[in-house]
Amino acid sequence: MPKILLINPNASEATTAMMADIAQRAAPAQWRILPRTAGKGPTMIVNAAELAQAALEVEDCWREAPSDCAGTIISAFGDPGLERLRALSRMPVVGIAEASMLEAASGGRRFGVATVTPDLVEPIAGRVAAVGLTHLYTGIRLTEGDPRALSGDAPALEAALAQAVQRCVDEDGAQAVIIGGGPLGQAAIALAERLHLPVIAPIPAAVRRLAQLMG
Repeated sequence: MPKILLINPNASEATTAMMADIAQRAAPAQWRILPRTAGKGPTMIVNAAELAQAALEVEDCWREAPSDCAGTIISAFGDPGLERLRALSRMPVVGIAEASMLEAASGGRRFGVATVTPDLVEPIAGRVAAVGLTHLYTGIRLTEGDPRALSGDAPALEAALAQAVQRCVDEDGAQAVIIGGGPLGQAAIALAERLHLPVIAPIPAAVRRLAQLMG
C-alpha cells in the first residue's frame, strides 16, 4: 500500500484534514494519504512573503516524514518548495497549482483562475509562466473581502467563487477555470460538481498527476 505524503503549507490542522480527505477520496484504492501540516506560519497563506516562508516549512515537513513515501503532494496553490523537493526527492513531487494548470490546459484549452487572495495574483501568474502556459492563461478573477474571513464561511465562499468562475468564462473567455487555493478544496469540489462549466479542483488534479508520474 503506497504511502503518499500530503504537505499542507498552511499551519492549520483542520485544513490539512480536509485536504487529506479530498485526496484520499480521489486516490487509487491502494494509496494511503499521509498528511503533514506546516509547523508555523499563517493558517492561510495570503501573500507572497508568507508563500516564500512556507517553502521552508514544506521542506521541514518532507524531511520529518517517513522515508518510504512513494510520492509527495504540496497542497498550496503557489507550490512553495516544489523545485527544492524535486531536487531532493527520488520519488515524484507534485504541486496543486502546476497539476491543476496542466489539467486545465489539456487539449489547448484557455484557462483562468478564480480565487480569494489578491496579494497572490503575481505569484500565481509566475506559476503559470513556470509551467509554460502563459499563452493559454486568461487571467484571474477575485472574490471581494478579506480572504481569511470569507474562507471561514463555506456558503458565502462557494457563492463568491461561483461568481468569479462565471466572470472568468463570460468576460475573459476561459474554457476551464481552476479554483486557486488548497484551503478552498471543499468549495472547489462543490463547484466542480454543480456548475455546468469545466471547473478544476486542484487537490484531485494533483492526485491524478501524481498517479500518472508513478505510472
